[in-house]
Amino acid sequence: MTATNLQKAASPSSAEPIIKAVDVHKNFGNFHALRGVNMSVQPGEVVVIIGPSGSGKSTFIRTINRLEEHDKGTIVVDGIELKDGQNLDAIRREVGMVFQSFNLFPHLTVLQNVALAPMRVRKTPKAQADKRALELLERVGIAEQAHKFPAQLSGGQQQRVAIARALAMDPKVMLFDEPTSALDPEMIKEVLDVMKGLAGSGMTMLVVTHEMGFAREVADRLVFFDEGNIVEDTTPDEFYNNPQHERAKAFLSKVLGH
Repeated sequence: MTATNLQKAASPSSAEPIIKAVDVHKNFGNFHALRGVNMSVQPGEVVVIIGPSGSGKSTFIRTINRLEEHDKGTIVVDGIELKDGQNLDAIRREVGMVFQSFNLFPHLTVLQNVALAPMRVRKTPKAQADKRALELLERVGIAEQAHKFPAQLSGGQQQRVAIARALAMDPKVMLFDEPTSALDPEMIKEVLDVMKGLAGSGMTMLVVTHEMGFAREVADRLVFFDEGNIVEDTTPDEFYNNPQHERAKAFLSKVLGH
């Protein structure tokens, strides 16, 4: 166990969750995408969400910052309940998100992409926002690319810019929705390494991913979705070595080949 994980293990389990979802439902027409999801996440926890396509993984994390509006249930982030369009700005200041696609502004430099939101939303002075942006680009390993445009970067570099941009708002929670799925295989490691560094720093993270090695190495908890609900919520070792649910066993046999 790493020093960071030791610190997490030593923290009181009775601490108030930073994310709490209770009986969360979501429908797309006749399709019941989320069927009563319950989950609590403690500050500093790294939760990796896995499961087959269409199981509700991405829909669930998108409800946490209301990119998807849930139809029933309760979602509370850092003590703020998300409901009926209320508290939306407050929640989104708490939560950063990184998507499959990078969504960078093509007409802005890397530095400008990272500095933009603090200047617009927090009214941070430009010099201060630029300084912070450079620090974050250094953190994700691409400070030397600061004055290039996104089209001049590789996919892996663009995704690292997207991570820096999310961090620029100093979020308390980071959501990752399959952040490596659009990348060439040789670029995946550089993005996962940045995410491992974030996890080691104590950032609260929810990560939807198919990167099973990353899940095993970094996650405090591994949550398995199937048909719109959580069917297993346990440690990575327990999930890999002793899955309880038949659907989880079948999923593992496919992705691990045993």
